[in-house]
Amino acid sequence: MKCPFCGCNDTQVKDSRNADDDTAIRRRRECPECGQRFTTFEHVQLRDLIVVKKNGERVMFDRDKLARSIYIAVRKRPIASERVEKIVNSIQRRLESTGEVEIMSTKIGDMIMESLARLDHVAYIRYASVYKDFRELKDFEEFLDTLAKMAKPKGDEENG
Repeated sequence: MKCPFCGCNDTQVKDSRNADDDTAIRRRRECPECGQRFTTFEHVQLRDLIVVKKNGERVMFDRDKLARSIYIAVRKRPIASERVEKIVNSIQRRLESTGEVEIMSTKIGDMIMESLARLDHVAYIRYASVYKDFRELKDFEEFLDTLAKMAKPKGDEENG
């Protein structure tokens, strides 16, 4: 593993342990050249996935990009990083288990939306504002109205 600090190609593993519900291995590494320590994660990858973007461009699935988008949505929210990692792992497993090699980016976005809706409404709205490309205040208002209607308990319609 290449050192991210000095570029040395000969880093040493100092500690390994299971992480993320036993779906990954966390490795603590040290560079013999500069002495810096860093952490890597090893995840199972069942197959190479290709993401088809809205414009038709095809790119390799990037687990880190998926995680970053969720971390941005939950930033400064009381959400443990372990919860985010569970969401990322779950989405990746679901994508890999479809049997499809090409996955539409909208499918991934919808999976993220579902997960964030269950996790935290503020993170859900943050993600939705980018994913659904909100441009004006009315876009937020309409989305919040829809969210409020979904959250309203059944049988709680206005009485009379």
